[in-house]
Amino acid sequence: MPSFDFDPQSYAELPAKRQLSVGVALLPVLATVVFLGVGSAWLKLPPHVPLFWSVAFTGLVGYYVVGLSWDDLYDGIANGLMMGLQALLILFTIYALIATWVSAGTIPGLMYYGLELLSPTVFLPVTAVLSAAVAFAIGSSWTTVGTLGVAFVGIGAGLGIPEPMAAGAILSGAYAGDKQSPFSDTTNLAAAVTNTDLYDHIHAMRLGTALAFGVAVAGYILLGLRAAGTIPTGQISNLQTALAGTYSLSLVVFVPLVVTFGLAIAGYPALPALAAGVFAAVGTTALVQGASFTVAWEIFMNGTAPETGSKLVDGLLATDGLTGSAWTITVVVAALALGGLLERIGVLAALAHHLARGFRSAGLLVAGTGVSAIAVNALTAQQYMSIVLPGMTLRNLYEEHGLQSRDLSRAIESAGTPTGALIPWHAGGIYMASALNVPTLEYFPFYFFGFLSPLVLMFIAATGWQLDVESPAGQSTPTAD
Repeated sequence: MPSFDFDPQSYAELPAKRQLSVGVALLPVLATVVFLGVGSAWLKLPPHVPLFWSVAFTGLVGYYVVGLSWDDLYDGIANGLMMGLQALLILFTIYALIATWVSAGTIPGLMYYGLELLSPTVFLPVTAVLSAAVAFAIGSSWTTVGTLGVAFVGIGAGLGIPEPMAAGAILSGAYAGDKQSPFSDTTNLAAAVTNTDLYDHIHAMRLGTALAFGVAVAGYILLGLRAAGTIPTGQISNLQTALAGTYSLSLVVFVPLVVTFGLAIAGYPALPALAAGVFAAVGTTALVQGASFTVAWEIFMNGTAPETGSKLVDGLLATDGLTGSAWTITVVVAALALGGLLERIGVLAALAHHLARGFRSAGLLVAGTGVSAIAVNALTAQQYMSIVLPGMTLRNLYEEHGLQSRDLSRAIESAGTPTGALIPWHAGGIYMASALNVPTLEYFPFYFFGFLSPLVLMFIAATGWQLDVESPAGQSTPTAD
């Protein structure tokens, strides 16, 4: 679990002169929405530009309206970047990991054997289930998507499955497994900020996650039935010939996979496990694929451009390496800077406070928590803040309404963790789109779990199912598990 050197400010902790009204708090938020809409949707500019406008405007509001010094604003930006530092480091490493896994033959090998074992009819549901199993075992949706997910997109393309559908199934499985894993950073973080026992938190999420993921898998079964019979004659054999003719595909090429996932399952954090996977892949590239030591590390830096004789395979296995992460990293840095400014100015605390005043029942509080987590995701562009801020701000309200801490931890993770990948400027959305080479808005309709997880939370809020509310006598009235 990541550690932070600062806690996001609650409304009560702010000086009276910095306890913003709704109007002032909404000013930079609405400006950001307008800038992103005009810059990205209308002018077709890269997201860096409207995000830069938003950072500048929010800084001016903080300086001239709220009265913060420039040093305070810089500290806010630094805190935002520090909150997302782990995500940035993982982004750097994953770009290099994907390139080296391609050059080592690991991803080509997964594609080759996957094309033999899978069919269009079962591909999507099997992909979702396998992704969930791997994410549960290693506790990382990002690692699952950046490794096996890349291979599954290639296998799906060979089977005639549209890449956005494959990406949606991969993401659904990766996030469903991540939410139930005791090794997941977000799962541990949600339990920690709400003062909930880790396994109580996991147990509270279990049925809701199973329901959302079960419906998602059913949707992929239906999509798979529609995809059946779409493979052009000879396409699979042609793809396998192209793969086998370019790479040595012995079992040794799976050593990087075994090293990476073995360390993750053994409890090592994501970054050391991923770095070990890079070293294992570079070694495999040199020893198995015959590349020189220098060439293997050049691939680490600059990526791959294979010439297999198949345009489809060449496109699927073309990567950018470490240097290719620059576009993605700069977007994430701008988004994190904006989130840090919004937190430092007090915008997020003010919005959470004023929103909390409208929670007149336990159900409304749970639903509002989910909405808050999604909104913070969109405003700060990283999932840790979507867990930390609502978790810390609303904790006392849950006690006042007689709800348990696990009700809060479930609400923030059910809505906060999986929805980041639906937001194009979010660190998760940017990373998933880059790793899978499928734009966020294209996989958006097929990422069923991203919609279903918060919808199940809303069902819980509306019906009281799974809520554990204290009775007036002080005894809890649990619902059915």
